[in-house]
Amino acid sequence: MDRFIIRGGHRLHGDIVIGGAKNSALKLLVAGLLTSETLVLSNVPRIADIRTMRTLLQQHGLKVEDVDGTGSVLSVGGPITNTEAPYNIVSKMRASILVLGPLLARCGEARVSLPGGCAIGTRPVDMHLKGLEALGARITLENGYINAHAPEGLTGARIILPFASVGATENLLMASCLAKGRTEIVNAAREPEIGDLVSCLNAMGARITGAGSGTLVIDGVDALHGAEYRVMPDRIECGTYACAAAITGGDLRLIDGRAEHLGAVVRALEEAGAEVFQEDGALRVRRTGALRGVDIMTEPYPGFPTDMQAQFMALLSVAEGASMVTETIFENRFMHVPELNRMGARINVHGSSAIIRGVHSLSGAPVMATDLRASFSLILAGLAAHGETILSRVYHLDRGYEAVERKLARCGAQIERVSG
Repeated sequence: MDRFIIRGGHRLHGDIVIGGAKNSALKLLVAGLLTSETLVLSNVPRIADIRTMRTLLQQHGLKVEDVDGTGSVLSVGGPITNTEAPYNIVSKMRASILVLGPLLARCGEARVSLPGGCAIGTRPVDMHLKGLEALGARITLENGYINAHAPEGLTGARIILPFASVGATENLLMASCLAKGRTEIVNAAREPEIGDLVSCLNAMGARITGAGSGTLVIDGVDALHGAEYRVMPDRIECGTYACAAAITGGDLRLIDGRAEHLGAVVRALEEAGAEVFQEDGALRVRRTGALRGVDIMTEPYPGFPTDMQAQFMALLSVAEGASMVTETIFENRFMHVPELNRMGARINVHGSSAIIRGVHSLSGAPVMATDLRASFSLILAGLAAHGETILSRVYHLDRGYEAVERKLARCGAQIERVSG
């Protein structure tokens, strides 16, 4: 099993290219289920979750082909020959639930295993199912599977989400593209990845308005056609490397990084003592003074993203003064705290909040990754720590970050991947 060895204490300087967004590319691949023609996606990240999604789509009958031989341009197309998404694939990645809406809309039926993914909370699929029922689907749960039927097709409806769920918004959005009549999704998620999905679907012939407003209006069409589309840059990867610049007192240019996608993360970085500004197609992040403690609370976009909480906690562990991090999205997303404390951090968890009392420095130690984003929080801590940090279970990291050790090493980090 692979692990990282990190020798800390080196400031990072240089350029890091931000790849395509994991949380967008996965959904755009699923959109290939909505058409009998070919969807070609570029700027696709080469990560484990994309490989899992390719496997899932292929077992539905689609051909997913590597267009340029690098894995960054993929074509998706072909007939759907199987409407079941099995447990052995779906259990590896929660985003697999998103095949439910497209399969139901296109084929009139779907059998999808209840999903897996990182163990960071319950994340129920109730909103997905109730929304699809509002569109006319008949749904039952049996033996760990969702059985959905709409033999006469779906019909547009007004759906009010009780919470701005990203996954439910995406599932209902894709299903509604082929529904009869108009669908309104009220209290829809506003994340940039939703806007990316809308842009791609519209390029395929969908009729969707309202991205970013909280209310999506979809006028159903009989069929979607093929298209070519470029995946947006990954705002979470960008924010993560921004934290790497800040925690090491470095200066990084994050190529293709966009401040407008980061929202509250930029404000939090600036409050903590980093400089963040856009220049020449890149987001530049640097720090020359001391880090300062700040308080953050995770919220749906445009609030502070839960996917940046662990990385920011690592940053705050070496900031002057006290900070408080409150997690409102997932109830089990502080599993990185004991590992950070092993490195000398002073973090106490009280319910949904963590109190961080900044220390002068961290010390290298053997630590273990517990989920995707927590993995990188421990890399950040290792970059700032004195001595050697050994991070195990990096397969979590490989689900969502591409070529981490190479990107960091080119900017002066001492980090290597070892096997066994």
